[in-house]
Amino acid sequence: MFGIVIAVIARDLRLALRRQADIVSALFFFVIVVSLFPLGIGPEPDLLRKLAPGVLWVAALLATMLSLPRLFADDHRDGTLEQLALAPHPLGLVVLGKVVAHWLVSGLPLALLAPVLGLQFDLSADALVVLTGSILLGTPALSGIGGIGAALTLGLRGGGVLLSLLVLPLYIPVLIFGAGAVDATVTGLGGQAHLSLLAALTCAALGFAPWAAAAALKIALE
Repeated sequence: MFGIVIAVIARDLRLALRRQADIVSALFFFVIVVSLFPLGIGPEPDLLRKLAPGVLWVAALLATMLSLPRLFADDHRDGTLEQLALAPHPLGLVVLGKVVAHWLVSGLPLALLAPVLGLQFDLSADALVVLTGSILLGTPALSGIGGIGAALTLGLRGGGVLLSLLVLPLYIPVLIFGAGAVDATVTGLGGQAHLSLLAALTCAALGFAPWAAAAALKIALE
C-alpha cells in the first residue's frame, strides 16, 4: 500500500526539479533574512548568540511557507488531483507522499544550510548540531500542518493570505520547541527535552495531518 507514497514522492521530486526556481527562491529568502540580522545588529557576540535561535527558526518557518500554496494547486489545476482522489489507494497516503516530497525540497535544504548561517551568530559547534537537528525534526511537522492549510484553501481567491492565517498559529509550538532547543544548548541547559517534544509533534503531524488534509481535499473537490 505504501508503494503509492513512494510513487507520489518520486513524481513530485521530478516536478520540483523542473521548477528549480521555487527551491532556489526559498533558500535565497532564508539566506537573506538570516544574514540581515547580524548586519543590522552589529558585531555583538552575546546579543547575536541570544537572537540566533529565534531568527533562524522564524526564517526557516517563513521559507517553508513560501511553497505551501503550490502543494496541491498545480495538481488541482490540471486535473491530476481528481484522478488521485478516484484511485483505489487512500487519499491520505497520497497526501503523505506530497508532504514528504515538500519537506525534501524545502525543509531538508534549510536544515543543511542552517549550520553555515549559524556561524554568523557565533554559535558553538554543539549549538550548530542542535540547530541542524531541530530543523530536521521540526520542518516535517511544518510541512504536515501546512498541508492541512493548503487543502483547506485550495481553489480560494486570496488563498495564500488565508493559508498564512490558518497555519501560523499552529506553527507556534514547533517554533517554541525548535528555538528553545538551540537556546537551551547555548545557555548550557541541554536541549534534549525540547528535541523530544519536537519529535513528538512531528510524529503526530505526520500521523494525523495527511488524513485531515485528505478530508479537506475531498470537500474541495466536490
